[in-house]
Order: sequence, then structure tokens, then C-alpha cells
Amino acid sequence: MTTTVAISSKEGVVLASDKRASKGFFIGSKDVQKIYPLDKSIAVTIAGLVSDAEYLINLAKAERKLLALGRDFPLTVRETAKLIANLSYRALKAYQPYYAELLVAGVDADGPHVYSSDPSGSLIKEEFASSGSGSPLAYGVMESSYSKEASLEEIKTLAEKAVRAAMERDPGSGNGVVIVTIPLSGGQTVVSKGVN
Repeated sequence: MTTTVAISSKEGVVLASDKRASKGFFIGSKDVQKIYPLDKSIAVTIAGLVSDAEYLINLAKAERKLLALGRDFPLTVRETAKLIANLSYRALKAYQPYYAELLVAGVDADGPHVYSSDPSGSLIKEEFASSGSGSPLAYGVMESSYSKEASLEEIKTLAEKAVRAAMERDPGSGNGVVIVTIPLSGGQTVVSKGVN
């Protein structure tokens, strides 16, 4: 029960999430991290079981470091997303799936990218994506307002609007919005906004 979004623009990518963690009908926490940096130019959002998602992220971070050391340059956004999808697929085939859906977004030499990966190991490149129980509501906002030519600031506003729309109707989403901005030059800016 969550809402996360990732949106690409000509100037970079924006990831956003709500801050609520629910346990059935109980709100377990009102300040949960759902966006994790993999490096200065790539981050992921999580939806699903937090323990599975965190384990998968830590595993992906370690594998990325090993691969980067072996070839002497970092992985691209696509290579990182493919690595996460492969780890998920391998776990599914071993009958020990990770019950987590990750959105991988970032910038590299080829520009901004957004990918969606689920427990089956599928990998889909998108201009924008959403995950979690509030995703149908977030998609409605993004579908109606997204433009390829939008600035990073406009995409940031759209990401917040999409998450807040989901928070209005989805009981599993709430307690504020966290927004991470990654411009084409790299580096991440994190903004946490309250419920209002």
C-alpha cells in the first residue's frame, strides 16, 4: 500500500512517493523512506514488502559495484534496471520471489530514463510510471498532464500532484510527499513535504 512515481523530462528525472507504511488497516509508520539512491545519478522507488525491496536494493548495489570494478566504469540506467529485473527473475524461478515492485530512474550519457520492474523480472521503459496501491490515481494525473517538453521544475510539480491525488483516495498512501530530482548533470536533490 503505497504510491510512487517516476517521470522523465528533457532536463532529467523526478521520483516521488508518499511517506505512509501500512500494515493492513493499521498505519505502521508516517515517515517511511520509499526512494533509495543507487548513486548520484540513479535512484529507485519501492512498493511492496519493505524487507524484500530493501534486500533487493542492497543486492543490486553490491552487484553494481562488482560489475563497475570489473569493467572500470559505472553501469548505465538501463543496465542497472536490467540487473534488478534479472535478480527478480532469478528469485522467482527459485520459488523465492521478492514481493516488491521497483521503479528505476536516472540519467546517463544517453539522457534521462525511467524503467518499471516487477516480481516476475519484467522490465518496461516508460516516460513515466507509478507503482503501489495508489498508482491508478497517479497514472490518471500523469496521463492528463505529462509533456515530453516539460521542464524539470514542471515535472517536479506534476510528480507531487500525482502522489497527492493518490493520497486523497487511497488509504494506503499518505502523510506527505518526498520528491527526488536528478538533473542531466547528475546529483540528487531531496525535498520532503508535509501532508498539506
